[in-house]
Amino acid sequence: MLKIGVLGAGHLGKIHIRVLKELTDIYEVIGFYDSNKDAALQAEKEFGVKAFSDIDELIEASDCVDIVTPTLSHFDLATKAIRKSKHVFIEKPITQTVDEAKTLLSLANEAEVLVQVGHVERFNPAFQAALPYFENPLFIETHRLAQFNPRGTDVPVVLDLMIHDLDIILSVVKSTVRRISASGVAVVSDTPDIANARIEFDNGCVANLTASRISLKNMRKSRFFQKDAYLSVDFLTKEMEVVQMEDVNGEANPFDMVLEMGDGKPSKKIIFNKPNIDTTNAIQEELKSFAASILEGKEIVVTLEDGLNALEVAEEIMSKISNSIHFINQK
Repeated sequence: MLKIGVLGAGHLGKIHIRVLKELTDIYEVIGFYDSNKDAALQAEKEFGVKAFSDIDELIEASDCVDIVTPTLSHFDLATKAIRKSKHVFIEKPITQTVDEAKTLLSLANEAEVLVQVGHVERFNPAFQAALPYFENPLFIETHRLAQFNPRGTDVPVVLDLMIHDLDIILSVVKSTVRRISASGVAVVSDTPDIANARIEFDNGCVANLTASRISLKNMRKSRFFQKDAYLSVDFLTKEMEVVQMEDVNGEANPFDMVLEMGDGKPSKKIIFNKPNIDTTNAIQEELKSFAASILEGKEIVVTLEDGLNALEVAEEIMSKISNSIHFINQK
């Protein structure tokens, strides 16, 4: 069993504490730390878990830590834990800057500790169900739209929302990024609230991403197109469907949906598949995976390198948006 300390008891931090307390065969939640004393007292009463007043004391008493604080503090807290040889689970985005993420990677390698990044959509059951069907996607379209909530406006929408889809795309496209273009608009906050990015990869794949936190409805949907197949993953409703095509050999079944390709080419049968998906808690699954890596030696699913790669692309997207806004303002 792992002794774990939680750093942060805000909205997401409370969810993590609750989930960790349910995993009684894996974790012992020895306490948490939050700089907001009122929030700490409330969480202590709500969960019956000790609120530590000293971060170093909590880290020392733990085998591993769960960092669920605002992004601004990720680097300092993770550095403290890694230097004390503690394993770290750290929420996305991994750090505020790419340079900080690279430093963390170096520190973790030197200390030989495990670090997992909280890109939770990797554990979404709809995405998990889609994994066996991916085969060299060549066009990807994602929409991640959210109704306005002031809680997330301390960072640009690219780091708040789009980075989820960046991580997903980078995990399924086995190629390097060749070119990025992007635009965005700050509507109600000081940083872009809506953004669109186009990513071109060396293997020919193109990804078009849209993220907004000022929409009238919530949407978290991605579509993947590849040779003879189309996959739709709804991260919000946790549904997945795949449409595949295969050559018709011999005479087609009259009940099959068939496309006549013409020019002497074989006809194509269209196959629709909507797998039954087990309802799982993605946060619980990622924290279980983290424990399995420590206790059983299983590979980290979302590594520090993955977090760094997503942040590097996100940073370039934000740079492109900044340049675009500057160009418009100069007119």
